[in-house]
Amino acid sequence: MASTLDPTNEKRVQTHAVSDEHVIPRGGFDEDVALALVGEHAQYIDPALEARVVRKIDLFLIPTMIVGYGLVYYDKAILGSAVLFGMTKDLSLAIVDTSTTPPKTDTSRLSWATSMFYFGMLAGLYPMTFALQRFNLGRILGIVVIFWGGVCMLTAAVTSWKGLYAQRFFLGFVESIIPTGFMCIISGYYTQREQALRQSWWFSSTGLFTIIGSALNYGFAQVTGGNLKAWQYIYLFAGALTVVYGCFCFAVPNSPVSAWFLTPEERVVAVERLRRGQTGVRCQKIKLSQVIEAFTDIKLWLVALLMASAYTVNGAVSGFGPLIVSTFGYSTLDSILFQFPLGAICFIFILLSGLISSKVPHTRLIQLIVYCLPVIAGCAIIWRSTWSHRPVAPVVGYSIIGFFAPVVSLTISVGMANVAGATKKSTMAAAIFVAYCVGNIVGPQLIKSQTRSRHYPELWLGLIIWYV
Repeated sequence: MASTLDPTNEKRVQTHAVSDEHVIPRGGFDEDVALALVGEHAQYIDPALEARVVRKIDLFLIPTMIVGYGLVYYDKAILGSAVLFGMTKDLSLAIVDTSTTPPKTDTSRLSWATSMFYFGMLAGLYPMTFALQRFNLGRILGIVVIFWGGVCMLTAAVTSWKGLYAQRFFLGFVESIIPTGFMCIISGYYTQREQALRQSWWFSSTGLFTIIGSALNYGFAQVTGGNLKAWQYIYLFAGALTVVYGCFCFAVPNSPVSAWFLTPEERVVAVERLRRGQTGVRCQKIKLSQVIEAFTDIKLWLVALLMASAYTVNGAVSGFGPLIVSTFGYSTLDSILFQFPLGAICFIFILLSGLISSKVPHTRLIQLIVYCLPVIAGCAIIWRSTWSHRPVAPVVGYSIIGFFAPVVSLTISVGMANVAGATKKSTMAAAIFVAYCVGNIVGPQLIKSQTRSRHYPELWLGLIIWYV
């Protein structure tokens, strides 16, 4: 062991001769951006200084990601409330067959409008993943998010179901940058031990913004003046919020190496602790060897299957949740308020699952199995209970399917854990994202309005099968 003098603060920093896995290799154009900052050999990290660095990273990145993913979830879930505010009639999303007694309503157009968002996300996956890997993180996020806000506001100008299809596709295309980008940020700033808890923090906005969004939608439902419908005001408001958030995204640093909220000394610690955890630092060069390594890893395929299965619930709930609750005999406003308990369950148990994972090692898969059980029970309760006027049982069942959220959060953390290399992280994040889109596309297609009298058996049986 040798000691060197740090000229910036005249403190001695210990360096150690270490094995090859702790050395950042030189490789010409493939040389990691962190090498020039920390050198080739591992350095001693003062625990107090490391704690301060992590705290500063948390204070900037976590609120940023909570707001960002919350806006994503609110934006795509608005459709579920908007259809109760006249959007279904205004855009001809439901077809009523009056030749039968009683008349039958076909909502397949609404199902496809919900799924179209995720087709757009799939289409945007490659270009957005490439952009995240190749260009400055904050700049690409800022530009795309501002564009996303504009597309969201344009929803208010849509006049037909065909126009809504096109709008939803492009909305999904630009929003695809957020989930993949956030997964890469988590794995690029935090060690493996820290990732599960931080993943749960930003993903908990799924539940938090279900509550906030429902409260906002409840308020917009009271709007009766003006030349626009309530659902148009909602989209204009959500888009404006997104544009403001996009402007803030330009402040997101490209990696710990360029984190402006850290001092030069703290940046060295931020990079060094990632090398110690063997997770690597964000590098903007695409390495084909890491892509091949990711696709030949069985873990990628198993996690993708878990993700697709888990997210079928969200595809149905985000687009049809309030509408399904309204079929229980509750009013439009009551149906929106019943999103509160579902959101609370999502929020609380995502945080709890992350906390348990960080405190008790090797529990993520066990928790994942446990949280699947309430989802199965909730689907069975809704399907088999009596749908009398304003019944309690199906509402309880609807609320507890909110346990799908910690299932998804744990799946993401399992997938991104123990993945080293910026390109491999991006590849794993992209695979998880594809599965996320597939589950969300399938979910709405399980809802057949013709089977409403039989409590949508295809939907609940399909979800039970996926979760079993």
